[in-house]
Formats: sequence, C-alpha cells, structure tokens
Amino acid sequence: MFRKIAISAVSALSLMTAMAMAAETGGHVEDVAFSFEGPFGSYDEHQLQRGLQVYTEVCSACHGLNMVPIRTLSDEGGPHLPEDQVRAYAKNFSVTDKDTGEDRDGLPVDFFPANDGAGAPDLSLMAKARAGFHGPYGLGLNQLFKGMGGPEYIVALLHGYTGEEKDEAGSTFYENPVYSTGWIKMQPPLADGQVEFADGAPNDIKSMSEDVAAFLMWSAEPKLNARKDTGFKAVLFLILLSSLLYLTNKRLWSGIKGKKAH
Repeated sequence: MFRKIAISAVSALSLMTAMAMAAETGGHVEDVAFSFEGPFGSYDEHQLQRGLQVYTEVCSACHGLNMVPIRTLSDEGGPHLPEDQVRAYAKNFSVTDKDTGEDRDGLPVDFFPANDGAGAPDLSLMAKARAGFHGPYGLGLNQLFKGMGGPEYIVALLHGYTGEEKDEAGSTFYENPVYSTGWIKMQPPLADGQVEFADGAPNDIKSMSEDVAAFLMWSAEPKLNARKDTGFKAVLFLILLSSLLYLTNKRLWSGIKGKKAH
C-alpha cells in the first residue's frame, strides 16, 4: 500500500515538473518596470495615451475592446483625456442604435466596438488573461515576486517575432517563441516608427509594445489606482484599530495581571 502511495507521489511530482517545464518552454519574458506595479504604483497617464494611440492606429484593425466604455477614457487614473476629445474620439466609430436600428456616430456612453469579422480575440481583459511568469517547478514563486506578468507577456509577444514564416493548411504562420506553439497566425503588427507620438516619446517596437501593454492593463483593470488607495487606507485603519485594541486590552487587564498570587 505504501509502495503504491510512493509511486503515486512520484508520478504526481513528475507530472507537476513536466507541466512547469512545458509552461516555461516558450520564449523569454522579460520583467518590465511598469509604473503601475507594486503596492504604491499607479498608471502613467501619458503612457496610457500613447497606448491608446497604438491600439487605435494598429491593433483596432483586428481586435476589439467591447467591454470598455469609451467614456472611461476621461477618468482620472486612466488616459484622462479631456471630455471634448473623448466625444470626438467616439465619433470615429459607427454604432447601430438599439432603438431605431440605424447607424449613427459613436457617443462616449457607447462601448468600444467589437471586431468579430477579423476573427481575432477581444483585448478587453487580455492583460489579465495571460501569465508571463511561471514556476519554478510549478510553485508560482515568480508570480509572487513579479506578478502574473500579463503586460510583460504582451510586450514579449509583440517584439518576439524572429522573421521566419511558414505556410500550413492554407494559412501563413509566423515564428514567435513567446507564443505557446512557437508559431502564431498574427503577422508582426508593429514596426519601428510606425506610430508618431505628439510628446516625442520613443516609437521603436519595444517602446510601443510597452505603451499598448500598459493601456491593455488599464482596460482590464481600470480601477487599479483607486483599489490600491483604498487598500492602503484599510491597512492604516487596521494598524490603528489593532493598536487601540492592544492598549485597551492592556488597560482592562492590568489590574488583574499585575497582582501576584500569594
């Protein structure tokens, strides 16, 4: 009986090791020092604006953001665009009115449109749906210290193309070691200098990848700044409450605990 248990334990350990190795066989995902990481991190407003520009000019051709309201582009903690710019941006989209069934210009109250025709996944929650860091040995310690690594995975994927391609089953695949199979159907979306930023920020592939990854992290978790602020206040409150309870307990029991038994 004990032998069977030992064999089962060894088999389970081997399976876990194999799964961990399989998860880490992809291309290297580099840790990026995003401004929103850590307990006191927050989104970089200008980086989110650049990421929005990259998404609009490049990614939106194939991918939608149908879970993100356009009006949130003016929220504090996000891109924080002026409301007139948000209204002008919404007009770039054509929306079918639910009441009349007629097409009209988009409004800030509308959501980013879906892009079902391209057959590409929606990007609304992509930064939270992917994990860039694993292991070691399936323990998840890298995620404990570095986070899940969804934005880092996006950055690594976007500038991880090797330039090799192949035709298979009537489709063209592009080599990208970061992708799970090593080959991806999406052609390299970015090129150096493809997007010009008004603030003169770098527009090489890696920089644009980081900008759009930060924007997609915001789209997946737009209330990150508010959540961290609330969490910090809650921790301070708990520390104060614990101190008061300790002092109260000490005061109430001092007369009893201070007496010596005779």
